[in-house]
Amino acid sequence: MTMRVDAKVVMLGKESVGKTSLVERYVHHRFLVGPYQNTIGAAFVAKPIQVADKVVTLGIWDTAGSERYEAMSRIYYRGARAAIVCYDLTDTSSFQRAKFWVNELQNCEEHCKIYLCGTKLDLIESDRGLRQVDYHDVQDFADEIGATHFETSSKTGSKVDELFEKVAEDYNSISFQFMTEETGIDLGQKKDSYFYTCCHS
Repeated sequence: MTMRVDAKVVMLGKESVGKTSLVERYVHHRFLVGPYQNTIGAAFVAKPIQVADKVVTLGIWDTAGSERYEAMSRIYYRGARAAIVCYDLTDTSSFQRAKFWVNELQNCEEHCKIYLCGTKLDLIESDRGLRQVDYHDVQDFADEIGATHFETSSKTGSKVDELFEKVAEDYNSISFQFMTEETGIDLGQKKDSYFYTCCHS
């Protein structure tokens, strides 16, 4: 018999770093070409993963990256057990913004485990001159804050599944066991109805 655990995961990062693309690739195994409509508020997606003898259902909140929605993003990361803080490998300023969100989480959500996620790896692989964020700089920062670091591509799918699987595995680990006693998000029978967008116009 499996034990079900629901983990709240929040996606944070500067506008246009590719948070929505990351979730689309993971949940729907697709990469949508063309400009996305910017997320307003947050979009919700549920994804169950089998981890050992448990089913960990990740409740993923894809938040708006625009600074004008910053206060709203704080509402969505409350109570999160994991935060995937994204930055664009071709944009130095996006890594500075990622550091801002890490600081926010450290101050407000001490039990939230942080994952640093570099996006758009495919662009770097096709032209190394486009890289603006050094891998080792981010890894040093990750070590400093106790975070796990991934470089991903939503276009090719590189490391995307590994990222979310790591979140689920960590949630299922001994260090997270105290959280499993809490009441998870009631997802009902909505597992096939993936996206619910809040405050989207």
